[in-house]
Amino acid sequence: MALSFQKAKNLIKALKKKGYESYIVGGAVRDFIMKKEPIDIDITTKAKPTDVMRHFNSVPTGLKYGTVTVEFEDSQFEVTTFRLDGPTKDFRHPDSVIYSDNVKDDVLRRDFTINGLLMDENERIYDHVGGLEDIKHEVIRTIGNPYDRFNEDALRILRALYFQSKLGFRIDEETKQAMKDSR
Repeated sequence: MALSFQKAKNLIKALKKKGYESYIVGGAVRDFIMKKEPIDIDITTKAKPTDVMRHFNSVPTGLKYGTVTVEFEDSQFEVTTFRLDGPTKDFRHPDSVIYSDNVKDDVLRRDFTINGLLMDENERIYDHVGGLEDIKHEVIRTIGNPYDRFNEDALRILRALYFQSKLGFRIDEETKQAMKDSR
């Protein structure tokens, strides 16, 4: 586990050296806190995809959403620009994204509080959504209004059940009700 996180932290340092605020984000941070092996490690950054591709060996895997895959120290990391998501027509993918200079905008568009955590290269955790408390109390809760989160991406309903099964956490009542109502 330490090796993957070390490489991700090195990538964050390299991005910051180029002038771009950057963090490890999402499930990898949750797994780090819970001392579990992450499946992958995602990076969120102020750098635009063109900036990332200019500075690093990378593949444009999701340019429409601000995502490139960076090959760094023999590992691959999805690097996504801080963003706000536009509306969705297919209940899965935003029709558009707007890049942001504020990492909090990026966090607030994410699915669950336990996946809305950030970690810097010094392993400092940033929590804008109550994710640390929800990990402590083993709760799965959407970031913001659960009806909005599930209307943006219906797959999040299944993700809540997946995390409940994988982590043994309970789903908070408001989130659970929105899951039932969104069927």
